[in-house]
Amino acid sequence: MTTFPGMEFSRELRAGVLSGDITVTFRLWRTPKARVGGRHRVGDGSIEIDAVDVLPFGAVEDEDVARCGEPDRESLRRRAAHAGPVHDDTLLYRVEFHVVDAA
Repeated sequence: MTTFPGMEFSRELRAGVLSGDITVTFRLWRTPKARVGGRHRVGDGSIEIDAVDVLPFGAVEDEDVARCGEPDRESLRRRAAHAGPVHDDTLLYRVEFHVVDAA
């Protein structure tokens, strides 16, 4: 299976991704950059995409906030907003994944 270039994660989140503690990310993309079954390098390891959905920020569940490694919804909003403002009606890509190689 092809491994695509890295899906970028902040340095402070990479260990949580590769340990399996972080299993969801939200992205403010114009078009999807991940697809189900695709593999992406993360640091020295890789992840495989399980699901890609689109939803408004206001519909993000508390469970997913925790699965992202964020302490609260506003922290998630700030992280996602690096690509532009995120309001409750802003559409985000919800990407669920699992570790396939933690190197």
